[in-house]
Amino acid sequence: MKSKFFGSAGLLVWLFSPASLHPCSRSTPVSNVEMIQRADVIVRAVAENYVVPPEKSNLVGTSMPESTIRFKVLEVILGEIPDEFVVLHGTLVDRDDFNDHSSPYSFVRPGGRNGNCVALSYRLKAQFILVLKKNGHGELTPYWYALGPVNEQLHSADDPWLLWVRKEADKKRKSS
Repeated sequence: MKSKFFGSAGLLVWLFSPASLHPCSRSTPVSNVEMIQRADVIVRAVAENYVVPPEKSNLVGTSMPESTIRFKVLEVILGEIPDEFVVLHGTLVDRDDFNDHSSPYSFVRPGGRNGNCVALSYRLKAQFILVLKKNGHGELTPYWYALGPVNEQLHSADDPWLLWVRKEADKKRKSS
C-alpha cells in the first residue's frame, strides 16, 4: 500500500514538473478531413525567398521565427487570396522535410515534431501545400492546427497528398 501511494505521488510530481510540460498538445486526434473542412484557404506554392531574413542567432529553435518567407502561389485549391504571393513566418533550409507517413497524412512532417507542433522550415524553391486559416488579425497562417499536416512539402505535381487535398477541398465546396 505504501509503495502504491508513493508511486501515485511520484506520478503526480512528474506530471506537474516543468520537465514534463509539453509545449503543445491536442484534446482530440488529428483529423486531416476536419483540417480541410476548417481551412479558409488552401494553396500549392513555392518557397521563393525571404521577405525578412532571420537573425543568425534565431536560425534554430521551437519558437515562431521573426523571419518571413514569400511563397509564389501556383494553384488556389480552396478559397480566395488577394495576391499571387503568401508571406509566412518561417526559415528557409537546404534540405527536404517530406512527411514520412503514408498519404493522406494525419500527422505533421518531421520538422514539426520537435516540441513546437508545427513545421517552421521550408526548403528553398520546393513546393508545399499550405492549409491556411485567418488569424485574429485577418492574416493567413498555417500555424493553427497543432500536429496537423498544414504545410507539407510535395514530391511532385502529382503527389498523392496533393491529389487527396484537392479531392477533399472539392467535397467541401460541394457541401457549402
